[in-house]
Amino acid sequence: MDEKSALREYLRLGRAALLAKLDGLGEYDVRRPMTPTGTNLLGLVKHVAYVQLGYFGEVFGRPSGRPFPWEAEGAEEGVDLWAAPDESRDDVLELFRFAAAHADATVEALPLDAVGEVPWWGDERRHPTLHTILVHVCVEIARHAGHADVLRELLDGSAGLSPGNSNLPERSADEWAAFRARIEDAARQAAGTAVPSGATSGDG
Repeated sequence: MDEKSALREYLRLGRAALLAKLDGLGEYDVRRPMTPTGTNLLGLVKHVAYVQLGYFGEVFGRPSGRPFPWEAEGAEEGVDLWAAPDESRDDVLELFRFAAAHADATVEALPLDAVGEVPWWGDERRHPTLHTILVHVCVEIARHAGHADVLRELLDGSAGLSPGNSNLPERSADEWAAFRARIEDAARQAAGTAVPSGATSGDG
């Protein structure tokens, strides 16, 4: 496998890992904010779609024809990080697939040393190669897939890479609870707040 093919494969794997975190969830759970800053699963997918449209579109003079939501009059910052009630899950998934196909076409059409322009980057790195952009986007998608891992586990306890390949040790619920308890105990010991033997963390 050559270098471009390897990078495209990591891009594909990152996309698949992110999308898999939506499987089996209802409309509320894919949209509900799970952190104080509003991080949510469908918003991560929507955001990554626009990341791909920007970096593999305008950056290389290959605009997709899709408008960016933050360009609309009166749009608030972060509009790409959540889905409005009138945006269906299918709408967001269609956008994601379109963005992935557009990105793949750019990667296919250009050599790795093709130079683009990223207007929102500083002057010293404003003109990266396609190779640099591929690495950058792979890292960004992996970061957001990691966010999605945590959100999904908080939502319903599902953890791991995918149902067919969790990439986690095989443990029962009780074994996971004991494992977590050992980590909690280690953290308390390190912080000097260990619970005395025979007591529980809820004891006053």
